Amino acid sequence: MTMTDPVADFLTRIRNAKQAHFDTVDIPSSKLKKRLAAILKEEGYIEEVSFLDDGINGLLHIELKWMDSRTNAITVLQRESRPSRRCYVNSQSLPRVRNGHGIAIISTSRGLMTDSTARELGVGGEYVCSVY
Repeated sequence: MTMTDPVADFLTRIRNAKQAHFDTVDIPSSKLKKRLAAILKEEGYIEEVSFLDDGINGLLHIELKWMDSRTNAITVLQRESRPSRRCYVNSQSLPRVRNGHGIAIISTSRGLMTDSTARELGVGGEYVCSVY
């Protein structure tokens, strides 16, 4: 069965692991998902990311970041641009998530980056997701 929206699957697997209070989650890997996980790690929303080779595409092994036994670093993971309804933003209308307390992930011509990095570089693109 082919997946029509791998980014939504990535976000849903992390959201489900968070709801079930798991410490780790394994997600099928791709370049896009590796970069998404790297951004989440850089911004402090997940603890660790490692790549496991399974002979096909590989798996991303993600360790979730917990503040205490019941509180996760991620409150909300929300997909903004969907395959059926793409959402594009230019450099002047980049979103501010929770007044700068969250991040928006933007897919630009220079790769995947956060809203603050895109604002510094003066580029826009597809508004992939927001995290806070």
